[in-house]
Amino acid sequence: MELIKQNTQNQLVKSLILIFVGSLILTISAKIRIPFYPVPMTMQTFVVLFLGLSFGYKIALATVGLYLLEGILGFPVFSNSPEKGVGIAYFTGPTMGYLIGFLTACYLASLVKKNDNYFLVFTKLILSVSTIYILGVLWLGTLIGWDKPLFELGVTPFLIAEFFKICLLTVISKKIIRLKRII
Repeated sequence: MELIKQNTQNQLVKSLILIFVGSLILTISAKIRIPFYPVPMTMQTFVVLFLGLSFGYKIALATVGLYLLEGILGFPVFSNSPEKGVGIAYFTGPTMGYLIGFLTACYLASLVKKNDNYFLVFTKLILSVSTIYILGVLWLGTLIGWDKPLFELGVTPFLIAEFFKICLLTVISKKIIRLKRII
């Protein structure tokens, strides 16, 4: 019985470390950016999908949730913070829909299985990242108005980069998924 309790505690500590390190990696990926208006291009979508593939949905959702909480509480973790503000004021800005979409994307990416063929992996990752853009454009339209060219502002500039990120993740997905065994 003591062995089971110790094993559970070790697993909890390991999970908490992974969640914390994952949120740090997500923060670093937010700072690697190409400025666009109103939404910057970052490496976050790559990391969000990577988290889902490698950690599984529970730890990936907790990691993204911690990252969002850190940003809402005022830590400068988001892409344009602290330059463009911090906390809830920044969170509810133009990128909020995309940030919330990180939760759905990491969950859907966690559904990729080791036995999936590359076409299926690619399709699942496209679906995953699409939820980021759907929620992002929905929020962007609510915020800046539906009469604006939302697709041109919030999706088009990112398509080529997303395609390459997803291709790379698809090719290395089998190796990434093996990380789940270690975790």
